[in-house]
Amino acid sequence: MKQKRFTKPEWAWMLYDVTTNAYATIILTAIFPIYFNAVLGENSLGLQMKGYAQSGIMLIAALSCPILGAIGDVKGMKKRLWAGFAFSGAFLTLCLAFTSSWQWLLVGYILSNIAYNSANLFYDSFLTDVAEHDRMHKVSTTAFAVGYFGGGTMMLIVTAALLFTMGSSNPLAVKISFAVTAAWWILFSVPMAKRVRQVHYNPRPLRVVTHTLFRQLGHTIQAIAADKGMRWFVLAYFFYIDGVGTVITMATSYGSTLGLNSTLMIVAILTTQLVAVPCSILFGRLATKVGAIRMITVAIGIYFVICIVGFYMGYAIDTAAPGAAREAAIARGQILFWIVAGMVGTAQGGIQALSRSQFGRMVPPDRSNEYFGFFNIFNRFASILGPALMAFMTGITGGRSEYGILSIIILFAIGGWMLIHGRGHIHTTERNSAEPPAGEVPAREFPAGEFPVDSSYR
Repeated sequence: MKQKRFTKPEWAWMLYDVTTNAYATIILTAIFPIYFNAVLGENSLGLQMKGYAQSGIMLIAALSCPILGAIGDVKGMKKRLWAGFAFSGAFLTLCLAFTSSWQWLLVGYILSNIAYNSANLFYDSFLTDVAEHDRMHKVSTTAFAVGYFGGGTMMLIVTAALLFTMGSSNPLAVKISFAVTAAWWILFSVPMAKRVRQVHYNPRPLRVVTHTLFRQLGHTIQAIAADKGMRWFVLAYFFYIDGVGTVITMATSYGSTLGLNSTLMIVAILTTQLVAVPCSILFGRLATKVGAIRMITVAIGIYFVICIVGFYMGYAIDTAAPGAAREAAIARGQILFWIVAGMVGTAQGGIQALSRSQFGRMVPPDRSNEYFGFFNIFNRFASILGPALMAFMTGITGGRSEYGILSIIILFAIGGWMLIHGRGHIHTTERNSAEPPAGEVPAREFPAGEFPVDSSYR
């Protein structure tokens, strides 16, 4: 009999998505980018500074994720590392409320973002501990819906109230939103700290794992490369999730460069959370009927349209004559920004949640943290390319940021083609993970220091 209700560990795990969504909404997407631009005093420079900072953050995360992932697979380590990064990230976010220097704001943003990404590595890999193989799509997409509702809606109400009562240009309102984000991070980390435990783990002692760490990571890279399904999926993910991340982190900076109203942009971005709640659940249900790969491809198609509309919005504003014509173009651009925000809401949760659960269904549970470390390395290295590409295109075109947003469409095209081309191999890997071939030796029974590299040991 299939289980219909969510278990307590599943609920505790899903509630942590509230914290990630709140941080992503306020710090990565809506409030911090606009505030940072205002403090810096030059919107175009702010866009480039944040773009290069984001690339640097992702580089650090990419280099550390596989190492943290392998260590996190040791019994008892995953929970400790997650808690350390989660609670330190909340503290660093709180620190943003106590400075008005753009240099210290940038430092706080970088450090809190590193902690945020590292905590998410362990959080994602806990999916294999809290959910059975056939429930991963449902649990993952519902987690995103819970996160959008609890994180996004709360931030919509609190931040909108602060901005409209205290004024959108009031630094105190922004700083309070940073403090509330930190408090929200701590509050919704508590259920996961109490209820979620590491079920699957590497039985080798920590000292053995650290001693053979780089040899083990090398063998895992070979195993991923040898498995066609795993290879096609992570390469496709590398490109399309880069586009998604770039749209998320650079949206308000792009709008600020075009001269759009900051308060209306914030409300539009936060409203995407409400749109994403039912759409994330819908993507999860459709994935169980038509397959996750098809639904991810649908989401990529939506992002194609988003990039085209975003380019048109910026082009119309930049080419409008000064005066009444430009004001009219900005007014139309404000409407288009709302339309784009709504389109992002339909696809953002689905593509992220299904990518996470699809990968979770393909990996060996005993080494899920290590594999998610490599999953994150593709994510983080991809996020180096997108913001840097947008910043570079904006710079060489003399500040024409619409060409930066248009360049992102290339990433979606490559990712979509790879996903479609390799879908047969991806399904084969998924089936093999769910039902290991008869006689296959479980991963945890290999002696210390021995790491098979054939494709059967994924």
